[in-house]
Amino acid sequence: MNNQPNTSRHNIDAATRVAQLFAAQRAAFQAAPYPCARERQQKLKAIKTQITRYQDVLTAAMSADFGNRPAAESKMSDLLGSMMEVNHAIRHVTRWMKPSRRATELLFFSNSVQVTYQPKGVVGIIVPWNFPIYLALGPLVAALAAGNRAMIKMPEITPATNAVLARLLGEIFSEDEVALVGEELLDPGLFTALPFNHLVFTGSPAVGKIVMRTAAENLTPVTLELGGKSPAVVTRHYPLADAAQRIAHGKASNCGQICVSPDYALVPRENADEFVAHVQNSFSAMFGNSVNGNADYTCVINDKHFARLIALLDDARAKGATVIPCAPFDPAQQNRQMPLHIVTGCNADMRILQEELFGPILPVLPYDTMEDAIAYINQGERPLALYCFSHDDTERQHLLRHTHSGGVTLNDWGWHVANHDAPFGGIGNSGMGSYHGVEGFRELSHAKTVFKRQRFFPTQWFYPPYGSWVQRWTMRFFLGKGDAGLKEK
Repeated sequence: MNNQPNTSRHNIDAATRVAQLFAAQRAAFQAAPYPCARERQQKLKAIKTQITRYQDVLTAAMSADFGNRPAAESKMSDLLGSMMEVNHAIRHVTRWMKPSRRATELLFFSNSVQVTYQPKGVVGIIVPWNFPIYLALGPLVAALAAGNRAMIKMPEITPATNAVLARLLGEIFSEDEVALVGEELLDPGLFTALPFNHLVFTGSPAVGKIVMRTAAENLTPVTLELGGKSPAVVTRHYPLADAAQRIAHGKASNCGQICVSPDYALVPRENADEFVAHVQNSFSAMFGNSVNGNADYTCVINDKHFARLIALLDDARAKGATVIPCAPFDPAQQNRQMPLHIVTGCNADMRILQEELFGPILPVLPYDTMEDAIAYINQGERPLALYCFSHDDTERQHLLRHTHSGGVTLNDWGWHVANHDAPFGGIGNSGMGSYHGVEGFRELSHAKTVFKRQRFFPTQWFYPPYGSWVQRWTMRFFLGKGDAGLKEK
C-alpha cells in the first residue's frame, strides 16, 4: 500500500486556494479602492499590537526552524526592525497620502497640476527564509500604508514561523485583506503567475530573474530585493581592530545568512595578517572558544545550505587557499553551528569569489592602492551594500563616487537598512526598486497626475485649423527662430 502523500493533488488544492484568495482580494479592493488614512493607521496599529503580543512565540518558532536561533537575535533583527518600520508608517502615512502640488508649464499658467497617490490593488509579497518576519512584515507595512491588499508567500523551509505568522495575521485581518500561504504551495511559480498589481520579491538574483520573467507575462511591476557580494573596504588609517570587530559581527550575525552581510574584506596588503588576527579575537570575544551548542549562535538553516558552505571551503582549499576557522569545527559532529571561517590566498577561480556566500565565510583580499580596491569592486556585479571603514571624508567620497551599490554604511555594517525614513533597495544584479519610508509608499502606489483646466483657459486656441497668430506667436516664443540656412542632407 502506498502511504506517500499525493503531492500533485496537494499542489492543485493549494493552487486553487491561492487563485481564490487572489480573486477575493481583487473583488474586495474594487469595492473599497481607497481606504482613508485612519483605516490604514488602524491596520498598522493592529500589526504593532500583534508584534508585541507574539514576540516570544515568534522567536521560539524561528529558533525551531533554524535548529537554533537566539531569541535576542530574532528580536533585534526581525521584530525590532518590523516595529520601527510600522511605527514610522503610522506617524507619516497621513502626510504621504496628501496630493503633491506641481508647477504647470508657463504655457498653462493659471491652471493647476497635482500628483495623487492611488493604491495599486493587490500586492504579492514573496518572503525569504533568512529573516522571515521582517521581510514579510516590512513589505506588508508598505503595502497597507499605500492602501493595498496583500498576499504573502512564505518560504517552505520555515513551517513553524509560517504557522505563527498566519495565526498572528488571521486574528486581525480577513483573508480578503491580508492572506498568507506557505509550504503547502509546492510550486511557487503558481503564486508569481497571478496577475498582481505589484510583486515584491526578496531572494537570490537567479530566482529574481525567474520571478521577473513570470511577472512579465502579466506586465506586473516588480520590486526585487536581491543580494550579491557586498564588499567591506578597510582603509589604511582606520583602526584595524575596530574594523575587524564590526566585520566579524556582520559575518557572524544570523550565521552570515544576511543579504547585506559583508561578503568579503578588502584590506591594505601590509595589514592583512594583523586584520585576520583581530577578526579571530573579535569572534572569540563574542562567542567564546566554541560555538557548538552555544545558545547565542545561530545555526545554518538546513543540511542543504550547510553542505553548500562546506563545498565552498573545500573548493577554496583545493585551489590553494588557506582556511582559518575562528573556533574548533567538525562538520560531522556539530549541529550546523558553523563558526566564522577566514579565507586567505584567494584567487579568481575559487567559488568563494564568484558566488554570494550567505554564510560565515570571510575572504580577506589584500590591495595596494584605493584605485586597486575600486577596480576590484567594479569588475563584478553591483552589490546590495558597500561598507567603507575610513575617517577621511575625501577618501570616503572618492570610494562612494566611483562605485555603485544599493546602500552604504560607513565605519560599520548593515545599519543603513534599519533606518526606515530612507529607502532600501538594490541596483543592477542586486535588485530594482525600493521600500521603507516614503519610497516604499510610493513604490506601491500609482502616482497619478491630475491636470485641472481653469474654467476660461482657452486651450481651444491650439486646435486646428493651424496657423493662427496665437499659435505662431506661441511657437516663436518657446522655440525661437529657426535657422533658414540649414538644408536637408
